[in-house]
Amino acid sequence: MRVVQLLTQRTGGPLDHAVDVAVGMAGRGHESHVVGPESDGTARARAAGVTWHPLEMATKQDVGGGAAVARRLVSLRPDVVHLQDRRAGWIGRLLARRLRGAGIVYTLHGVADGLSDLVPGNALAAPRRRRDRWYYLDGERAVTRWSGARVVVPSEAVARFALEHVRLDPDRVDVVPNGVDPVRFAPAGASPRRPPTALWLGVLGEVKRVDVLLDAAERVPDLRLLVAGDGPLLPEVERRAAQPGLAGRVSLLGRVHDPAPLFADADLFALTSAAENCPLALLQAMASGLPSVASAVGGVPEVLRDGVDGLLCPAGDVPGFAAALGSLAADASARRRMGESARARILEGYTEDHCLDGLLESYAKARACAR
Repeated sequence: MRVVQLLTQRTGGPLDHAVDVAVGMAGRGHESHVVGPESDGTARARAAGVTWHPLEMATKQDVGGGAAVARRLVSLRPDVVHLQDRRAGWIGRLLARRLRGAGIVYTLHGVADGLSDLVPGNALAAPRRRRDRWYYLDGERAVTRWSGARVVVPSEAVARFALEHVRLDPDRVDVVPNGVDPVRFAPAGASPRRPPTALWLGVLGEVKRVDVLLDAAERVPDLRLLVAGDGPLLPEVERRAAQPGLAGRVSLLGRVHDPAPLFADADLFALTSAAENCPLALLQAMASGLPSVASAVGGVPEVLRDGVDGLLCPAGDVPGFAAALGSLAADASARRRMGESARARILEGYTEDHCLDGLLESYAKARACAR
């Protein structure tokens, strides 16, 4: 097949996932393309035999960029177009009838912050806006029906949102969990550090609630933090990290091009988000043999078993996070046991091969409906 991944983002989980899928499709012998802005993943994709078309639609109002993307998609005559972020999802589905029989697949990577509490376990990450219902519920339902696209959802929790609130046709929704490369993300075998070190990895934005991490860590004086990421809250995080109680214990690493080496420098992983789907960073940490302390939001409890692969806490629960971090920081044997279980969990069902198998089934269904 000729398979095209369509992106409009330069960073974030959808980008990382799209590159992984494009590389995986090339590895399985398909003609694999990415249409989107160049990014940290471009070189890795090209080295694996993926053809990258560096085109960008920077905003929803970027008519020229959108037209260039549309022309390239049509000219490629793809068998499958996989839409990997919200803006890409709108472009590709609106173009569906010009793509002449291509199967259209859209991955719903997440829910708008103003609607996040409609997903089981999630907290409300931002105030509701008037346009949220029209754009993310009514609009999504209309453009999906019009295009005949299949919708892939990486977690059962967000699939419920798609069925109950967007009111998508259940026959067009496929649950395909994200997956990671268990070779690229493998346990390092390093000895425990003193003091124990927790890694946090993500975009420094409101929904990721890094403030909860810092508040909790302040209550665990024997814990060191590695914070990897960039975003609008960086100045606030820098200010907090320099205050008494945290000063000297927090290393701010900025945006990291390749996260794989980070996990070797940590004893445990922390995920403090108010809302999630099936977060790649968590899967990467688990594959790397790290136990996690994570918010019990979205699809996270589907992956991380409380007390087995790590510890779960309600979103925003600073005392709960502090207790969980302190418990794992103080118990190297528990960290080792949970880390081994986390690695096994990934090997059982959350590798790239598992994900690619599921996506290929969705691609086949999309192509059958498009003929």
